[in-house]
Order: sequence, then C-alpha cells, then structure tokens
Amino acid sequence: MGGVSVGVLDHFNVRTRNLAETVRFYEDVLGLEKGARPNFAFPGAWMYSEGKPVVHLVDISPTAEPQKPDSGVVHHVAFASRGFDGMKQRLASKGMKFDSRQVPGGELWQIFVHDPNGVMIELNYEAALEQGAAPAEMADDIGRQ
Repeated sequence: MGGVSVGVLDHFNVRTRNLAETVRFYEDVLGLEKGARPNFAFPGAWMYSEGKPVVHLVDISPTAEPQKPDSGVVHHVAFASRGFDGMKQRLASKGMKFDSRQVPGGELWQIFVHDPNGVMIELNYEAALEQGAAPAEMADDIGRQ
C-alpha cells in the first residue's frame, strides 16, 4: 500500500450542554484559541492550536440530546505538546487535577487532564525536547483504565 497514510489527527468533536464552560476550559486551561467556524445551522465553537482547529464543540443545549458523562468508547484524545513544566504550572494555578507520568523507557512524558465534559485529554512531550525533572513512571497503564 505504498503512498497510503491515515495522516495525523485533524480534530476531535465534543457535544456539550456546557458550551461556555467548555470553551473556557480549552482557552484558559489548555491555551487554545476560539476562532473562525463555518456558519453551521447549529451552535458551537472551534478551538485552535497553532492555527489549526483541533477541537470542535457542538452546543446541544437547545436540543433534547442528553449530555454524555464522558468520552464514551473513545478513551482519551492526545496532543503532541511542548512545555511540560509550564503546563504543569498552568494546570496547578487553575486548580485543575491532573496526572503526570513518564512512559516506560523515558522518551515520552505525559500529562492527563479532564475537560468539563469528562473527556480525558492526554498531552505528550518528547523528553529530549523538555527541560526539568522527569515525572515518576507510573506502573498503571492509562490505556487500561
């Protein structure tokens, strides 16, 4: 299958009854920016990182659709990130609960945090590009939870 590739993650979509709170989380906690969005017939927001709309939010509050408590069968959504220590400080300053860990082998550091809808966000940092102390390795595997 030469020349065939799935490519990289484009975006993920969250259907929420808490649009304002969810926009605030992605802006204030993760540092994304609310930006341009096509003129869909339903309300929502697109959240940008480095000029790309990576999180699409759909406001379901005008509908009868129930709010799901978490990300369902999608266990988590991951970003390739930079600034491990800075993000830990940012999350702590916002009072956010999070886990940081080192993937066995030490080449990847991770931070896990939940958005207001219960969606688990995984932030991945290449250890070679980061400075500061590595997080302790965790024996449990986030993929099994």
